[in-house]
Amino acid sequence: MKAKKLNIWKRSSRLCSEIYIYFKSFRDYGFKDQITRSALSVPSNIAEGVEKSSNKETIRHLDIARGSIAEIQTQIYIGIEVEYIDKKTGGRWIDEYEEVSKMMSSFINSLRKR
Repeated sequence: MKAKKLNIWKRSSRLCSEIYIYFKSFRDYGFKDQITRSALSVPSNIAEGVEKSSNKETIRHLDIARGSIAEIQTQIYIGIEVEYIDKKTGGRWIDEYEEVSKMMSSFINSLRKR
């Protein structure tokens, strides 16, 4: 799998695992389901995208992953506000997803230049 070599995949996979563990025994199943699906979507779309045969298809999947980052950041903000997520943890996740998003934008720009 090509994605294993990418830092954006590694970082987003680690974040996804952290979120799954954090919400492992969480009782609000609607929130838990939504936030874990969003987290899972990021590395999954990166992996799917880098396996595509054209840069256009790869970029499309990376764009989907960036959309999922915006979605999960929103859910983290809301989770902090309703006290589902402690501020320190949530803030760290938001910052980390922001870094992954910037890295993804750079990767997309490099693909567009090819």
